[in-house]
Amino acid sequence: MLSRRTVLISGAAAVAGAAVVSRAEESTPQPVAPAAGPPGRVTVPNGATLSWRLVNGAKVYHLVAQPFTHEFAPGLRAECWGYNGTTPGPLIEAVEGDHVRIYVTNRLPEATAVHWHGLFVPNGMDGVAGLTQPGIPPGETFLYEFTLRQSGTYMYHSHFDEMVQMGLGTIGMFVVHPRTPVAPPVDRDFSLMLSEWAIKPGTRRPDPTVMNDFIRAGQRVRIRLGNLGATDHHPFHIHGHAFRVTGTDAGRIPESAWVPETTVLVPVGSTRDIEFVANAPGDWPFHCHMTHHTMNQMGHGLPNMLGVKPGALDGKVRKLLPDYMTMGETGMGNMGAMSEAMGVPPNSIPMRGGPGPFGPIDMGGMFTIVKVRDGITSYEDPGWYRHPPGTVAERASAAAMRADGITA
Repeated sequence: MLSRRTVLISGAAAVAGAAVVSRAEESTPQPVAPAAGPPGRVTVPNGATLSWRLVNGAKVYHLVAQPFTHEFAPGLRAECWGYNGTTPGPLIEAVEGDHVRIYVTNRLPEATAVHWHGLFVPNGMDGVAGLTQPGIPPGETFLYEFTLRQSGTYMYHSHFDEMVQMGLGTIGMFVVHPRTPVAPPVDRDFSLMLSEWAIKPGTRRPDPTVMNDFIRAGQRVRIRLGNLGATDHHPFHIHGHAFRVTGTDAGRIPESAWVPETTVLVPVGSTRDIEFVANAPGDWPFHCHMTHHTMNQMGHGLPNMLGVKPGALDGKVRKLLPDYMTMGETGMGNMGAMSEAMGVPPNSIPMRGGPGPFGPIDMGGMFTIVKVRDGITSYEDPGWYRHPPGTVAERASAAAMRADGITA
């Protein structure tokens, strides 16, 4: 019997410039030590899991809050703040009942603190600067220590000057596995952090004031979604499958309350776990259904040009701006490919999706691809799906239209 595997391809890996790529270019600190336990159970597309070591029965981690240059996609870099040289920061993974010690070193130009979003911790470990602890001054290291009394999908983030620090990237995911495995078990487990960025074309400083991997078909998959964006909820939708929402940042939902969905709303400051069986081979989009969130920089603040007849306007404006061209009067499709040909402002990715097997893909931003395959035995990228003959929509023939009484 042929095996099937499913892959969750990050948007940037599957479609150039389509999703966040975490890559530190400078000052990336080394982890405290190689992980003493088994590899992380959760896969973080384009991200990493924070290493730890066991010291006197406690798991010891090290987070470094620092500035760095972050490449969201080829052609778009920004000066961000985050943890250990990435945003979102590395996934922290542990097990219910673990005693953890998390050292936080501050290399930011101002004080900071870390809040463990959704976790039940002693009040003095809650990470709210000025209320439950002093802020961590620049250049100093604080220690957070607590025992994990619950399991589920949680987050961590700065709780000092939150609008600026979280807006520049001081966010991350924290997964606590149950001590006793829950049923049904999953075969593949993914973590995705949702966040929005305001980076004006041609700039490298985000404006904080403006609010790949593969899965064998038949495997059970969990995707953990976290939203630490400042202003927008995200209705995440999958193609080709239905899922159940099985957990929130308050913990696992009783199975009797699971409801079949194809779209889950992830509110600001929340997490949602979804689970499904990957049973439909193909390349399936998984994306936010707020459509401007899949259009990158050209999805925001544009005038409505539909139906506008520019006439001789382009020629007149080109006397002042030689590269000017009116856009959007017949729609915005394929504008990514057009903007590539025309040139775009430096350090920007307007409407950039990337090449697909049938031409340019218009979706970018909060967009990724779930790849489900028969017969593969590893988690290497299998390339684009090869459709069986007769299963791809194509131009209708005149003969078929006549036979079915269709007049175009």
